Amino acid sequence: MKYLDPKNDLTFKKVFGQHPLLLKSFLNALLPLPEGSNIQSLEYLPSELVPEIPLLKHSIVDVRCMDNHGRQFIVEMQMHWTTGFMQRVLFNASKAYIKQLDKAVEYKILQPVYALSLVNETFEPFKQEYYHHYKIVNIVDTQRQIEGLEFVFVELPKFKAQNLTQKKLQVLWLRFMTEIDENLAEAPADLLAMPEIKEALDNLLVSGFSKAELEGYDKYWDSIRTEKTLQSGFLEKGRAQGREEGEQIGMQKGEQIGMQKGEQIGMQKGEQIGIGKGRIEGFYLSAIILLRNQMALETVALMLNLSIETVRELKTLIDKYGVEAEKHIGEVV
Repeated sequence: MKYLDPKNDLTFKKVFGQHPLLLKSFLNALLPLPEGSNIQSLEYLPSELVPEIPLLKHSIVDVRCMDNHGRQFIVEMQMHWTTGFMQRVLFNASKAYIKQLDKAVEYKILQPVYALSLVNETFEPFKQEYYHHYKIVNIVDTQRQIEGLEFVFVELPKFKAQNLTQKKLQVLWLRFMTEIDENLAEAPADLLAMPEIKEALDNLLVSGFSKAELEGYDKYWDSIRTEKTLQSGFLEKGRAQGREEGEQIGMQKGEQIGMQKGEQIGMQKGEQIGIGKGRIEGFYLSAIILLRNQMALETVALMLNLSIETVRELKTLIDKYGVEAEKHIGEVV
């Protein structure tokens, strides 16, 4: 093993959280900045504007900075995709935008906030595009925009360099994020030929990390696997419940349209229902954990993309059942 994976918490923050010139190059390559307004210099800002989600607290790595124009940038590496992630990004960027009012007297002085999210999973399986750019636009005339917030989501698994004709530096940086890992013995020559990326690669050399740092590196991957297992567990539980319900539905329908056909229909519909229930249960359990940590109902609803009414019902479960609340989430589902 010669290099470490740049998507890890340790390495991502070392490359992009400690080297502003590398982060500047990365942002200029990845963000759709207006022509002639590239970032010239950066300063880092404190991280973590929103509380962590306990169930996914290790899967999100972020770096924040501000450029010479006062524009703010939030860069996040998301290992697992969740349905509430976009809302979390929106909340985070909006809060960064609003916090400028602490210094600005007039709204017109507020500077844009850009949120760049690198996602290590596919969340748009039926679309070929890996690069998703969002703005606040007029739905009839998209040239009319409300400036202030822009969002970019990059699906890393979809990125395939050999099929792309985009700006060279953008392609090289995305190759850096997708091709470099522990199994790579030698870095590609075209990556080493770009000074900024060569410097980033030098910062990933195993020889540059202490034993304690390498142990932390491995521990991070363990935590990611654990979180993935928890998510899969909720999903599989939903599937199992769906199969059971599906069999019952199938048996009942079988009396009318034939036992065999009824079971097939029931299994299919039941599994679909079960998968949905499994995902919902996972978010409900996360909500209960957050509520126990005294987080506001409105914040929990926003972070997990749940209705405020649902969060109130979950809070009622905590008040009613205490430490046994998780066993009764079916009353909400």
